Amino acid sequence: LFPATLTYDTLRFEYEDFPETKEPVWILGRKYSVFTEKEEILLDVTSRLWFTYRKNFPAIGGTGPTSDTGWGCMLRCGQMIFAQALVCRHLGRDWRWIKGKRQMDNYFNVLNAFIDKKDSYYSIHQIAQMGVGEGKSIGQWYGPNTVAQVLKKLATFDTWSSLAVHIAMDNTVVMEEIRRLCQSNLPCAGAAACPALESDVLYNGYPEEPGLRDRLVLWKPLVLLIPLRLGLTEINEAYIETLKHCFMMPQSLGVIGGKPNSAHYFIGYVGEELIYLDPHTTQPAVEPSDSGCLPDESFHCRHPPCRMSIAELDPSIAVGFFCNTEADFNDWCQQIKKLALVRGALPMFELVERQPSHFSNPDVLNLTPDSSDADRLERFFDSEDEDFEILSL
Repeated sequence: LFPATLTYDTLRFEYEDFPETKEPVWILGRKYSVFTEKEEILLDVTSRLWFTYRKNFPAIGGTGPTSDTGWGCMLRCGQMIFAQALVCRHLGRDWRWIKGKRQMDNYFNVLNAFIDKKDSYYSIHQIAQMGVGEGKSIGQWYGPNTVAQVLKKLATFDTWSSLAVHIAMDNTVVMEEIRRLCQSNLPCAGAAACPALESDVLYNGYPEEPGLRDRLVLWKPLVLLIPLRLGLTEINEAYIETLKHCFMMPQSLGVIGGKPNSAHYFIGYVGEELIYLDPHTTQPAVEPSDSGCLPDESFHCRHPPCRMSIAELDPSIAVGFFCNTEADFNDWCQQIKKLALVRGALPMFELVERQPSHFSNPDVLNLTPDSSDADRLERFFDSEDEDFEILSL
C-alpha cells in the first residue's frame, strides 16, 4: 500500500495549470475567465473543504481501522459535497479561505463537523458505522447512492444546521415531496437551529426584520441529492450538456462520482473537461492544538485542481444542489424546466409536481429500482470498482 500512496502524494506537486482557453470556467455556479480571473478561480477552488484519506485517527468503532486509505475515497467525496452545503448554509457561497487570515467561528464549526473522531456529525467514523445499516461493512467501498443515504441519516442529528435532506430516487424529483419536507411547520428548535442574530448576520439568507424569523423557519434549507446512472459502463454522450448545465446553476453543490474505480468530487468544468478535487492523498489525522485551535491548512487544496475528460466519467454519480430558501428552490425548478428545452441536452432526471401514481403501487412493474434495490444494483456495478481500488493501491 505504501508505494502507491507515496505516488499519489508526490503527484500533488505536478498538477497542470488551467489551459489558456477562451472557454469559460464554471465552478459551482460561478463563471470565470482564465485570462482575467485565474487568481479568483484558484481562490474559489482552495476555499472548498478538501477531505482526503487520513491515517492514525482513533479506531473506528473502537477496534476498527485507523486509516481509510484504499477504501474511503467515496466517503471523503460525500463529506466534500456535504461540507459545501454547510458552507453555503453557514458562511455563504461568497465566503473565501485565505491562509493565515482569521476565520469566523462558524467556519470552524463546519470543519469540526467532519473531523476524524466518533462524535463529529459527519466524520469518517459516523459514515462508516451508519453505513452498516445500508449493508456496507466497515472498510467496504461505497457507491454514490449509499453515501447519499448515509449522509441523509446523519443530518438528522445536526440540529445546528437544521437541514432538510432529500434524495430523489427513480430519476425523479417530486416537488410536492420537497415542499412538504422543507415546509415542516416545526417551531424554532432553540439556539442550535436559530442562533442569536448579530447586526451584521443574515438569517437564512435575509436580514432580520420584525416577524421574519417566524416566517422563514417554515422553510428548512434543502440539500437535494440525486443518484443517477447515465449509462451502463460509460457515460451516454447525450447527457453531457445537461451535466454541464448543473455546474452552471447557482444552487450547485457539484457531483460525486469518478473515473471508473476511483471516486472524485467534481466542482465544475472547462470545455470538455471536468474539474475535481481528489481524495487519494493520505495525510495524518488532525487534532486540535493545546490552545484548542484546529490546524486547517491540510483541509484546503492549494495546487491547481485536477481535470479529466467528461467522457471518462463513470456513469454512476450523484448530483447535489442546495436551496437556502423557498425562492432558491422555485428558481432551481424553473432552471430545470428550461434545461429540458435545450436542444441536444437529454434530461438526466424528471421534475414532476406530484408523485406518479404507479410509484406507490408495488404490483406495477417498475423497472427503476427503489433505494434498497438500487443499493443492490449499485453493489453489483461497484464490485469491479472495489476489486480495482484494492489492486491499484
